[in-house]
Amino acid sequence: MSRFRTVPRRLIALLTAPLIVAAPIAATAQSAAPVQRPLAPNAPPLATRIANLEAFVDGVMAMAIANREMAGGVVVLVANGKVVFEKGYGYANVAAAKPVDPKLTLFRPGSVSKLVTWTALMQLVEQGKVALDDPINKYIDFTIPDTFPQKIRIRDLLTHSPGFEDGYGGMFVGSAADYRELGPWLAERVPARMWAPGTEISYSNYATAVGGYIVQRVSGENFLDYVQRHVFAPLGMTRSTFREPLPAAWAGDAATGYDWRDGRFEPRPPEMIQNIAPAGSLSSTGADMARFMIAHLQDGVLDGKRILKAETARTMRQRLLSNSPGLPGLAHGFLEGRVSNPRVVWHAGNTRDFHSNLILIPEYQTGFFISMTGGDAASTARSELTAMMLDRLIPTAPLPHWTGAAGAVVEGTYRTNRRSYTNHRVDPSTLIQVRRDGDHGLVMNYQGAVIRWVQVGPRVYEQAVPFTSPLGPVGLLQFYGDGDDTRFSFEEQPYTLYRLVS
Repeated sequence: MSRFRTVPRRLIALLTAPLIVAAPIAATAQSAAPVQRPLAPNAPPLATRIANLEAFVDGVMAMAIANREMAGGVVVLVANGKVVFEKGYGYANVAAAKPVDPKLTLFRPGSVSKLVTWTALMQLVEQGKVALDDPINKYIDFTIPDTFPQKIRIRDLLTHSPGFEDGYGGMFVGSAADYRELGPWLAERVPARMWAPGTEISYSNYATAVGGYIVQRVSGENFLDYVQRHVFAPLGMTRSTFREPLPAAWAGDAATGYDWRDGRFEPRPPEMIQNIAPAGSLSSTGADMARFMIAHLQDGVLDGKRILKAETARTMRQRLLSNSPGLPGLAHGFLEGRVSNPRVVWHAGNTRDFHSNLILIPEYQTGFFISMTGGDAASTARSELTAMMLDRLIPTAPLPHWTGAAGAVVEGTYRTNRRSYTNHRVDPSTLIQVRRDGDHGLVMNYQGAVIRWVQVGPRVYEQAVPFTSPLGPVGLLQFYGDGDDTRFSFEEQPYTLYRLVS
């Protein structure tokens, strides 16, 4: 079954530890009994699957240009320390008929930027300058209130589990004149704390920005300068920056963002995200993102230049926390996409204009990066291509339908925990209605769409028809908790959960 399905931009926002460390960095993985996905029998050898992928991607991208409002895109595949292919598709500028160049055209990976921020923070962890179990207030020059007895720790930032509400504004600005320094901006916009840290994952751009600010405070270098010197430069990522506006010499190389109106692309002014830069202001090329992926797949080293110790790079891929007992969770900054056979870690990124995914399959020493711009359907195209590439790299057999006891499902209305709690207006996009459909089925109603599910395990369900869900990528879902505290999670949304509200 395809595992990364369509993802509308309304559901995934922008965008998701003072002694020298001599012993391994501790990782407190949550105990779980993961749902196993079997590999398809008689699948071609991995080398054949990789070799056949370029022609397939060419065809899918041609269809995306024709049918999915995609103006331009870049796709890069790496394997065994080398670039298998890096290709541009469509136009960086439609009016000028300027084609996408994977080595020169700058895309905005949105929240994929967070992986650079977490890499920088983990550099300081391995140097003994930051400890994963330290409270974050130790490292910042303003105070996040102690709403709960438990302190927010560095590791809680990495897992998006500090307990913050979401839904504040001010991330995007109209011009450079509206920029604020990172520290004062964060100090003025501390979100309400809704639950104890380390207990529940709810995606937080604010948490990542705090992580970037800690990098700045501890290193003594401006965050933008730090990542340039300690991540991009050693990796030879010469066409990557968190700075806005772009350096003057690069301005003409940025892919244009578009709206799709009346059957044509309408260019939009450049996005500016500098107020919360560590969470999503990266600009980069496909070729540079290939170097970043290879470095992580090679445990922190590329061309003899090391940005992380091997142990630290492996730690970044280790699970720290999961909402659901049997579905993927969060590692040290990476999201889990598949828990085993083989394991997949990833991160998505959506800005107003760009839609991106970075996928790593460490056991295969393989990864790929996709970024697209165009109309709203470019987000769909990005997610469909991701699903199809994974299906070819990791072909899986369907899970058998469950014939045991019916799932313990509580019918009712569920609401995501990633939302504003101080603004009491109910946004319909945060609500999902659930009801039974026979003994082994479910029906979900989301914004008028009906989504059917079949049971494949105890309290575990799989979407009956792929590529149709308005929820975006979902895969499996699992119910857990009891009574009024019943919750469920989607396999491919490890960064949030849904809780029964009525």
